[in-house]
Amino acid sequence: MPVVELSYTRLQKLVGKVTKKQISDSLPFLGLDIESENKDLVRIEYSPNRPDYSTDFGIALGLQGLLGIKTGAIKLKIKKSNKYPISVKSEVSKIRPFVTGIVAKNGNIDNKILEQLIQMQEDLHMGIGRKRTKSSIGIHDLDKISFPLTYTTTSRNTKFIPLKSTTENTISEILEQTDTGRDYGHILGNSAKVPIIIDSDDNVISLPPIINAAVTTVTTKTKNLFVEVTGINKDDAEDMLSVVATILESAGFTLESVRISGAKNSSPKLDQKKISVSTSLINQILGLNLTTPKIISSLKKSRLDASPKGKAIICTIPAYRFDIFGSMDLIEEVALGYGIQNLEPTLTPSQTIGQMNPVSLQLKSLNQIMIGLGYLEALNSSLTSKRVLYEMTNRDSSKIISVLDSKSQEHTILRDSILPGLLENISRNIHESYPQKMFETGTVFAIDDSISEKIAFSSISAHKDANFTEIKSILQSSLKIGFGITIETKTLSHPTFEAGHCAAVILNGKSIGIIGKINSKIIENYKIRVPVVGFEISLSESIL
Repeated sequence: MPVVELSYTRLQKLVGKVTKKQISDSLPFLGLDIESENKDLVRIEYSPNRPDYSTDFGIALGLQGLLGIKTGAIKLKIKKSNKYPISVKSEVSKIRPFVTGIVAKNGNIDNKILEQLIQMQEDLHMGIGRKRTKSSIGIHDLDKISFPLTYTTTSRNTKFIPLKSTTENTISEILEQTDTGRDYGHILGNSAKVPIIIDSDDNVISLPPIINAAVTTVTTKTKNLFVEVTGINKDDAEDMLSVVATILESAGFTLESVRISGAKNSSPKLDQKKISVSTSLINQILGLNLTTPKIISSLKKSRLDASPKGKAIICTIPAYRFDIFGSMDLIEEVALGYGIQNLEPTLTPSQTIGQMNPVSLQLKSLNQIMIGLGYLEALNSSLTSKRVLYEMTNRDSSKIISVLDSKSQEHTILRDSILPGLLENISRNIHESYPQKMFETGTVFAIDDSISEKIAFSSISAHKDANFTEIKSILQSSLKIGFGITIETKTLSHPTFEAGHCAAVILNGKSIGIIGKINSKIIENYKIRVPVVGFEISLSESIL
């Protein structure tokens, strides 16, 4: 998120009769985050969709509305003029077809204003300009330019002195040797011709979207400005221009129009737009019961204009607020104008009272029992790999369940057993001391006619004296204490377990799982250094 550094003293002068505390308290309710404060300075983080907040002038406009000092939409006062024409040649149509602009006169630029203009320019480039690809701005000293201007193309051999340089270079050299040339030259592609703005004396004014000419450099002595915006879309270029025009007028400049013609270009209008919103929708979304006058007042505090029309409100939105698209955006503006701090939270009406699922309660109890028996709970992903689930444990993979479009190249299999994951956990902790005892309760998946889910319970114990009797006693104790049931075991053969040290877990005459000593070859696969015993049973069928 972009950040701007401001002075509380400057903000107080711009906003009006307000205290530093009032400003500090109000900033978050404009949607601004205070990153840090250091005496008179404050660093503020703002949303890229509000580039007008990149300067203290834009933030002052918002604060004036929120605090009720000045409300309603900012109306740009642009004096019509024919003194500043720009002719657009058809050659630019296939490269960067649109140009727009405005003149700002009789302003005073100090170092802080100059710094903020540059910051605003770059923030607009990175935001709605999409790193200058869609649109870019040039801000120039008007008094160094001879009108009319021509927006055309030229060869890469054309020479001029670029901004922050005293040496004349060809465009090819500028693209190759300057920082901005290297950063943004790719936008122009490999075309032999590039866009350029020249004045009536054939002086290069700008090489959009790369760099301005040094001759029009803006300084603290500059009184009059010319702002040009070029782009691949007329609306985007005018959106960018509207922000700059609003900020310059707020900074004390008077605005005059630029006359643009040729190659489907036209002079900017910077018109306000109107959107209708229902009062009932506003109250429904905000959970309030605001009257129409109160809604209009709230919108005006957000620096919009509004008027009633039946059961709706017609909102007038200034050109620089291109972040407002429809009703929901206007409802947000009502909330800001009403005061987020004035919204009272209420419980959602419900006919039921939430409670923990009974199965979750039983699993929680089982987990506590296993922890009491000295076991550490593991929480592995349901997505695993074929290597861990089948290859390392010598298990049958005929009913493997693969997922499509997994974000991981390795974890593409839905697990049908928890035990392999626990073995993987032990193998990743061979540098730790023994005994290592772990358990997990979680979902496993099976596929027959369709994919089904079951809850399984698995545990392993790894140390030099691990044996069948130990792990069987853990299983019996956990089920007896947790569920009041008794299980039996019956000798079984399974490739994951050692022959003669493996058994089926029987409950009410039905096999619900397996228990035993892990096969030594599998232990070697996992590079585990001690014997391992374990079990895995299904809790879904007869227990939960």
